[in-house]
Amino acid sequence: MRLSRPAPIEDRPLAPAGLPAPEPGPGEVAIAVAACGVCRTDLHIAEGEVSARLPVVPGHQAAGRVAALGAGVRDLTIGDAVGVGWMASTCGVCPFCRSGRENLCPDATFTGRDRDGGYAETMTADARWVYRLPAGVSPVEAAPLLCAGVIGYRSLRLSGIPPGGRLGLFGFGASAHLAIQVALHWKCAVYAFTREEHHRRLAREMGAVWAGAADEDPGVLLDAAVTFAPAGDLVALALSRLARGGTVAVNAIHMSPIPSFPYETLYGERVLRSVMNFTRRDAEEFLALAASIPIRVHAEAFRLEEANEALGRVKRGEVRGAAVLRIAETGPGGAAPTRSAR
Repeated sequence: MRLSRPAPIEDRPLAPAGLPAPEPGPGEVAIAVAACGVCRTDLHIAEGEVSARLPVVPGHQAAGRVAALGAGVRDLTIGDAVGVGWMASTCGVCPFCRSGRENLCPDATFTGRDRDGGYAETMTADARWVYRLPAGVSPVEAAPLLCAGVIGYRSLRLSGIPPGGRLGLFGFGASAHLAIQVALHWKCAVYAFTREEHHRRLAREMGAVWAGAADEDPGVLLDAAVTFAPAGDLVALALSRLARGGTVAVNAIHMSPIPSFPYETLYGERVLRSVMNFTRRDAEEFLALAASIPIRVHAEAFRLEEANEALGRVKRGEVRGAAVLRIAETGPGGAAPTRSAR
């Protein structure tokens, strides 16, 4: 499914395209894609809110198996269960790359934006940015881990939430429903702020001690918070719920303007910071943690040709958990579920 011209998702901007199977170049692998997560970033690209090389095949949460090796690839073999995330490459030489902050590399490229991604039967990727998947996890379950899971994990770390602390999650979609499982593993008390009642129910089912609307008062101050929804007005609301010294981590690549708010909302050494991309170390740490907890993915699966419909459901907040395109019947862990997976 390829994007040639951005448009509102209601206009179905993604269209089927028959393309030659890509061949891996030096240092690359070809991946037979079994499933690809549907991310809100894909929606921003489809609707033109995030720029992209056009035409492009979106998708940056691809789970599958290595189908071919390019020259020089030594650490992977054909048939390995692997996944690809948002970051496709970095320069490796800038101050950010050299200091372990490759997520900030100004010359980074991104899967499904700068090179064709996982809304396809086959894709290629730089082998250095390909991850081995946890054993026994189906493609539909593995795909959301590769971006929603990893960026949620990085957001938790940047929020500074201490073990056993009170954590607020503003928005409860694909990323938050994975982040809550990490937070609960850290013995945190989680408070979920979300407008959709079905998201509140899911948060409670998953262990949140409280779930309500963003403007509701949970009756306690939070040690940290993460905002997931691309709504700028949530930032001030999250700050207003923080105890002194707390941090709000903003997990969004694009969002509506942040309205002004009184300085007193920030005063008390409260911190507001953005989250940008993730490092390979983040991905490796999270995938290992996901296997050990183990994290359970709530996924709604769609056929590849239903990509526009899946993105529309993400836009309207209708997905309970994560949306995933099921591209092949089998892959890592065996048969892919037909509609939902837990």
